[in-house]
Amino acid sequence: MPREPGRVLLVGAGPGAADLLTVRAARAVGAAQALLYDALVPQEILDLAPANCLKIQTGKRAGRTSMAQATINRLMVRLARRGLDVVRLKGGDPSVFGRVGEEMAALQAAGIEAQVIPGVTAAAAAAAQFGFPLTHRGQARRVVLTTARLDQGGLAEDWRAAADPEATLAIYMGGASAGAIRDRLLAAGRSAATPALAVENAGRAEARLFSGVLGGLAETVPGDLDGPVLIVVGEVAAQAVQTALPALTQLAS
Repeated sequence: MPREPGRVLLVGAGPGAADLLTVRAARAVGAAQALLYDALVPQEILDLAPANCLKIQTGKRAGRTSMAQATINRLMVRLARRGLDVVRLKGGDPSVFGRVGEEMAALQAAGIEAQVIPGVTAAAAAAAQFGFPLTHRGQARRVVLTTARLDQGGLAEDWRAAADPEATLAIYMGGASAGAIRDRLLAAGRSAATPALAVENAGRAEARLFSGVLGGLAETVPGDLDGPVLIVVGEVAAQAVQTALPALTQLAS
């Protein structure tokens, strides 16, 4: 008899700290027979997988060589057709710049059962870690999640929605483009005095906060940052505290 195909879980690993995994995500990793993981997923999360789990790094880090999306799609289908339960483990939340739509479409076209398990996204992790809200009565009625990078590697051109003074703007993968982001937002009408910050490695123990205003964004963001950088622009950014709040594991100890 032909082997029954496995299923694929598209799982959010959160911003990196294992204690920010959802219970459902941790259970999925703990039961995985094959694990396809992004480059930013830390070892402490990978260690939750069974010892006999097939682990394959897929890359997927902005600005660096990684496995092509079409290759990842084929690999998920091939492993599931071998009868393996596959976990596609992504940093943050799969639905926020995680290409979950492309992967889900490929799996559905191949007749493979698939499910999405959400994770904590970097904007929420940074806000919790450094003590600022993403929305705040009288200051921020909306949150705009955007990416600085297009598929071709260039910077997005239309920033009109981000110029709304009542919106908190969270820009993913923007560290290398801080100066260009500043110029686009100023040209769209955002005030140069708007509070702005950058967080490197949001949600991790080694996270760092850099605070300033939009007009000085290029100077606020160091050019030698190696970790993923989230830029936040909006009045709420002024509430950020320089010292990261302790992790839940530290509070419990």
